[in-house]
Amino acid sequence: MTAATNLRPTSSALERDARRMHAGEHVSPGNIALGVIIGRMSEFFDFFVYGLASVLVFPQVMFPFAPDRLTATLYSFAIFSLAFIARPIGSVVFMEIDRRHGRGTKLTIALFVLGGSTAAISFLPGYETLGMWSVALLALFRLGQGFALGGAWDGLASLLALNAPHKRRGWYAMIPQLGAPIGFALASILFAYLVASLSSEDFLSWGWRYPFFVAFAINVVALFARLRLVMTQEFGTLLEQHELEARSVVDVVSVHGRDILIGAFVPLASFAMFHLVTIFPLGWMTLFGNQSTSTFLLVQVAGAAVGIAAIVVSGPIADMIGRRAQLFVSAILIAAFSFLAPWLIGSGNGGQDAFVIMGFGVLGLSFGQAAGSVSSRFSLGYRYSGAALTSDLSWLIGAGFAPLVALTLSSKFGLPFVGYYLLSGAICTILALFVSERLPVRRKDN
Repeated sequence: MTAATNLRPTSSALERDARRMHAGEHVSPGNIALGVIIGRMSEFFDFFVYGLASVLVFPQVMFPFAPDRLTATLYSFAIFSLAFIARPIGSVVFMEIDRRHGRGTKLTIALFVLGGSTAAISFLPGYETLGMWSVALLALFRLGQGFALGGAWDGLASLLALNAPHKRRGWYAMIPQLGAPIGFALASILFAYLVASLSSEDFLSWGWRYPFFVAFAINVVALFARLRLVMTQEFGTLLEQHELEARSVVDVVSVHGRDILIGAFVPLASFAMFHLVTIFPLGWMTLFGNQSTSTFLLVQVAGAAVGIAAIVVSGPIADMIGRRAQLFVSAILIAAFSFLAPWLIGSGNGGQDAFVIMGFGVLGLSFGQAAGSVSSRFSLGYRYSGAALTSDLSWLIGAGFAPLVALTLSSKFGLPFVGYYLLSGAICTILALFVSERLPVRRKDN
């Protein structure tokens, strides 16, 4: 057996048999797109259910010992960040499972760990019952979410891109990104309904737990949608051609270490803004605003709808002017928005609503092409693993600590520091695009 063969992932008998059964059938890009959107939506729904609870639930239920609500929210945001630390570790572990046991095995384990960690949070007693053990278990389950999300990287976005018409790559690159605002909107609608329908006591006692149950059910549906695509002939062919092959981390870093570092900073403005228009404004409004929580959640749903439209628009724009130019223009827009953001947040209910709506619009234009930028510098044989590691690093640097940092800075030094924080992300993106354009791309497909 050759060394090259040893590097190839070993599919299970079920995957091989399924591909033989459907050898004469072809999956259209539209069906691939649907599976990708369902998969991404389930991941983001899980994360946003937790993110919304980190503002609306955990400060009271898990951190009642904090001296004030602000401190409790900061504690909650600190645990929120743990998932992004665990995510790269999950990628490393699950890449090895992928290489040894196949993509289907990897996805099944990862999504059950993700769903199990999320569902376990719904059963978790509060601080009044378990004391600090409740905080420790919450941190453990949050780490489980991040660890599993690292393993949920399935290569389906690459499958979609590789089946896209040459002149419509921007359009197909934006499709996986639709899962984020859809997942956020569903989580926000569910929490808005519960907050509006239940008393504060009932919501904090049992009502908040329901969205975590729903997240597990959605994960099961998403798992079958993903496995259906993983077992197609198109996916198997690309595995055989090494284009969706899992590589060892050492191998990927030795060949594309520089590209991973550069690629992590290219979508930084988008990822930094991601939680600044979703989790942070809800936290700020809850602490310092006077708008009802359910009303503001519905405003965020409207913002998500604007974000969906902006993501869709990003596709034809990228096809027309190029993805690099699209990301550069979007970074400039984010930089400009960073000067407006503090004034909007500080100008009452109308300004906060405008911050969310406008922010989602600017975010969508950038986020729509962020995934494509992550994998653009990798040769085909390294694209699957390289894109996973790059995405993990970018989410960690750009988004993982954004709510914690933004709330800390704004509460201690004033709202202008939220703008400075966002501006720093835009500058990093612009510099990364500048460097990426001038450095040669290393190619090593085998």
